[in-house]
Amino acid sequence: MVEMEESALGKKSKEMVEMEEQKRTKLGQIAGTIGLCCNILLAVLKLIVGITSGMISIIADSVNNFSDSVSSIVTLIGFRIASKPADEDHPFGHARYEYISGLVVAFLVMIAGVELLKESIEKIIHPQDLRFAVPMYVVLVLSIVIKLTMMIVYTIVGKKIKSSVLSAARQDSRNDVLATSAVLISAIISNVKNINLDGITGTLVAAIVLISGIGLVKETVDPLIGLCPDPELAEEFEKSILAYEGILGTHDLMIHDYGPGHRFASVHVEVPAERGIIECHEIVDKIERELSEKYKMQVLIHYDPIFTEGDKVDPVYAYMKKQARDINENISIHDMRIVPGEEKVNVIFDCVIPKNIGKTDAEVISELEKRLKKEYENYELTVTVDHGFVLVNNK
Repeated sequence: MVEMEESALGKKSKEMVEMEEQKRTKLGQIAGTIGLCCNILLAVLKLIVGITSGMISIIADSVNNFSDSVSSIVTLIGFRIASKPADEDHPFGHARYEYISGLVVAFLVMIAGVELLKESIEKIIHPQDLRFAVPMYVVLVLSIVIKLTMMIVYTIVGKKIKSSVLSAARQDSRNDVLATSAVLISAIISNVKNINLDGITGTLVAAIVLISGIGLVKETVDPLIGLCPDPELAEEFEKSILAYEGILGTHDLMIHDYGPGHRFASVHVEVPAERGIIECHEIVDKIERELSEKYKMQVLIHYDPIFTEGDKVDPVYAYMKKQARDINENISIHDMRIVPGEEKVNVIFDCVIPKNIGKTDAEVISELEKRLKKEYENYELTVTVDHGFVLVNNK
């Protein structure tokens, strides 16, 4: 009966995740389609008024919108591929295609920026006569309004579905608002003061586009390489585990990100050694199932037995745990055991030493050895160093 209930809960959790994935994909595709239609419309209108007025800055803005159209197509393709379920060759799904499509968008933006910069510099060296007309101003104002609307849509939907691609599109729309505003102001000043600012404004637009592209590359490459999980998420995750009865501690938490909606977590939990294997297994199964549903990620837990009474380990473990925290609050120890020898007592444990704490692994181990000898003169220390994959304060 219990197994049937657990199976039903697991199936329900999986169905909920699949429904959320479908909803997420649909929202992303709607936002991408809106962006595609708007960018094509603006690109055509700006190209027409840019050619008729002879203004390179408007033509540059048009090219920028054409590149945005291509970006929207890439976004749509990215969402479609990323939504494909896991298969035999890709057991962790295809969600990272969304990051790849974001990277493609970033490079397209940079290419457009370089081309605009070349054309604008040419216009500064060889300026041309400009022709101003009311339709030109109407198109530029309309473009600003549409891009502001798109930016709001991308912001709302991007936050809702936590999409890096839509985050990139939002930033691109914001840059388009700035670029088109600069073109509009330049056109007004050039018309009123009879000063040709076209090439200079085009250069400014190109610089905005290039800077945006560089920022987008970093934003999309980081999750592909692998980022440290959000410390708040890691801390909340560990607190959720410690809330279960019989869990003494946690260590070696790893959270893998295989794309939006495809995260996997593994962690070691410490349980009293006095508890039976079956009981510990049931506790771990329950935690895995409930955390998987709560955090919408697959959770794998390994349990380590800890002696809590009637053993020499307990006082030594408590002492060394405090000494580790005194060296640095983010250093922790686990899996301690004591092996008596003929002349010395060997203390063996794993030590998690975070990176960038101002001390080398050797310095930390040396300090721990000194502190152990101070309290337990006849004890020798053997340490296996771990480097944590998340930053959690171990207070």
